Amino acid sequence: MLSTYTSYNLIANDMLKSLNRTATETVNARDAEYYKENIGKVTSVDEFLGDYRLYSYAVKAFGLEEMTYAKAFMKKVLDSDLTDSASFANSLTDERYRNFAAAFSFADSTASAQTEVQLDETIGLYTATANNAGDVIKEETRYYNIVIDSTTNVDQFLNNDRLRNYMFTSYGIDPDTYSRATVRGVLTSDLNDPASYFNTQFEPKKTAAVAAIQAASDELSTLANNATNAARIAQLKAEITKQNAVITGVEKYRTLAEAYNFNPDGTATAGSVQDASQKAATNELYTLSNPRVTSAAALLNRAYFEEKIGSVTSVSELVSDSRMLSYVKTAFGLDKLSVVSSTISNILTSSADPSDTSSYINLFGGEDKAAYFALRNAFNFQEDGTLAAGDAAQTAAQTATVGNAYMNTYNDKDDEADATAVKRFKSQISAVKTVADFVGESSVYDFALKAFGLDPKKVSALTIKNVLKSDLNDPKSYVYQLKDERYVELAKAFNFDAKGTITAPKLAQSEAEIIVTSRAYVVEKSRFGTEDDKTKAQDEAKYYSVQMQKIESVDELLADKRLVNFVLEANDIDPKSVDTTFLKKIFASDLDDPKSFVNQQADRAYRKIVASFNFNAEGKVQQPDDAQIQSRRGIYETIDNYVRQQLEEEAGNDNAGVRLALYFERKAGTISSAYDVLADDALFEVFKTLFQLPDEVGSADIDAQADMVKRYLKLEDLQDPEKVSKMIVKFSVLYDLDNQATDNPALSVLTSSGSAGISADTMMSLAQLRTGG
Repeated sequence: MLSTYTSYNLIANDMLKSLNRTATETVNARDAEYYKENIGKVTSVDEFLGDYRLYSYAVKAFGLEEMTYAKAFMKKVLDSDLTDSASFANSLTDERYRNFAAAFSFADSTASAQTEVQLDETIGLYTATANNAGDVIKEETRYYNIVIDSTTNVDQFLNNDRLRNYMFTSYGIDPDTYSRATVRGVLTSDLNDPASYFNTQFEPKKTAAVAAIQAASDELSTLANNATNAARIAQLKAEITKQNAVITGVEKYRTLAEAYNFNPDGTATAGSVQDASQKAATNELYTLSNPRVTSAAALLNRAYFEEKIGSVTSVSELVSDSRMLSYVKTAFGLDKLSVVSSTISNILTSSADPSDTSSYINLFGGEDKAAYFALRNAFNFQEDGTLAAGDAAQTAAQTATVGNAYMNTYNDKDDEADATAVKRFKSQISAVKTVADFVGESSVYDFALKAFGLDPKKVSALTIKNVLKSDLNDPKSYVYQLKDERYVELAKAFNFDAKGTITAPKLAQSEAEIIVTSRAYVVEKSRFGTEDDKTKAQDEAKYYSVQMQKIESVDELLADKRLVNFVLEANDIDPKSVDTTFLKKIFASDLDDPKSFVNQQADRAYRKIVASFNFNAEGKVQQPDDAQIQSRRGIYETIDNYVRQQLEEEAGNDNAGVRLALYFERKAGTISSAYDVLADDALFEVFKTLFQLPDEVGSADIDAQADMVKRYLKLEDLQDPEKVSKMIVKFSVLYDLDNQATDNPALSVLTSSGSAGISADTMMSLAQLRTGG
């Protein structure tokens, strides 16, 4: 008979060959195939426990064969929420139960329109877009001013999208409904020529509109305001409104014609399309057209106010200028719906004496009284709204004070609106269950589109619906046909399926796998470390959890060494032992092909790593089948564990010492404390053999036994493969010496569900202990 060490070496020296031989044995191969084909059909814990073949295979894989009968107990394990430290599986001392539970996922994957990371990124983009509005305006203005000077004809101008859109924005022309012929005709019109396009097409409209207004006004003046005339009065007022809109449209195009100097044939000398004043006026209109008050717009508003205030002679004159009125209200924090022009008039004509209890300010100031007095004192109007002889509306100092106040507050309203928009988006996105919900809730729809640089008023809701339902892994899907990266990024930010229903987020690793990997990392890094080591590991796990939700491909993962090292260390692999080329081959492997690169590695941790990610053959993230109760990682881990269990069991049929040696080799690196050794019959048997201790030591007090283990065995040495190998050599020799002429006690240790050598009191004590991790 071969020695224990020789038999062990025959297996361990070529572990891949040994595992493959065991895996291909008829019974083992048939059981594995049955497991792979049927585990995906299971939909509940009860269904799983009811299929004895599946259930018994899985419990054996995780070394829990003796618990096959205890279905009620195992159901509680499988129903445990591993994110809850107080859950049943987490409360058990034996790590095997937690590992078993982690291999399955009977809880439905959480479907949500956005994950926390997606939500944070969308809000971040919205904020960045808002903050960068001024930069965008500045860049578009820079481009416009350079290119307009080199423009030599009107068609060149209109064919340039950026120039044309700049002009449309500045002069209030709708780019979706404009007529090119109309715009071209206006731009080439000589307003002094009665035969020009503008004068022949627009002036008659204005003339007709003025006449219609006059006719309607004349008729109105003859009608008594009573029930009999109510309908006609309403018609006439509507007609006046309609004709005023016509006049406004005509004047808009007149302003456009005045802003450019194209010849009637459409030509222009380079540099003459706009002179300096025309260009400056266009730039100002463009800057002020943005719904947000940018710093550039604020400076323009300040310049406008300071230019105009010197010629203002009455309160009515001031408040009739909407731009000046808005400036004053903003400067004093009174930019609210309740403050209208008459409010400002009353403040500026109120007594400035705080002791005058009958003054408008004292009577109606309320919580804004201080602002009312500050506004009143910033101007020099008399209580009748005029200026005293020799007085100006403001002194230079007053103008400067108002200007400084305006520059400090001009964006407060926008900031407040942003904060409100963010709050509404966060509160409403959780209620979104379908694409229809998304499109139908303006606080979500508008916010999301603005975040990705899309204008909700200009983009079709149907387009957005199709974008959100697109398959990002299909290059022919709708979103890619738009050839606009903004839509692609929008689709990535939300989790909808092809039917427009929310689904689990498409992540490189599922949320459950991220938790499993993170937990394994923390255990590995803090096994013999300090509390600081554990805290650092937990912080690194937080980084991993966040960043993994951003990974979209294998290349992105491998480019982040911090993430790669995290994954490797979580699986007890030294990052220095592998390079990027090796890892690329691992991830490019077909797990179902026995000849693939990953399946040629004796360390099955690599299979587990690949299986824990949701990458397709092209290395892109794909949506896993979240209906399955076991992930790819769980399935391959279960099969690999089972094969290893079978290998050890078959080796033990000839020599129980070989089985103990193989078991010790597999488990050594997972030992965190002396109690791990005491709680595992097989490990305790190896320990007693190594140090030639009698079985009676198992009857001692549990803490005394733990002290004994620590005296004999330096637990940190179990993390060193070389030292573990030397221990196996020693164990094998001593085992053979101990079992030359006696019955084999190790066999009963490995096959019995009992606790040989450990008293009932000791086991009760162990059940109350937590081994950490």
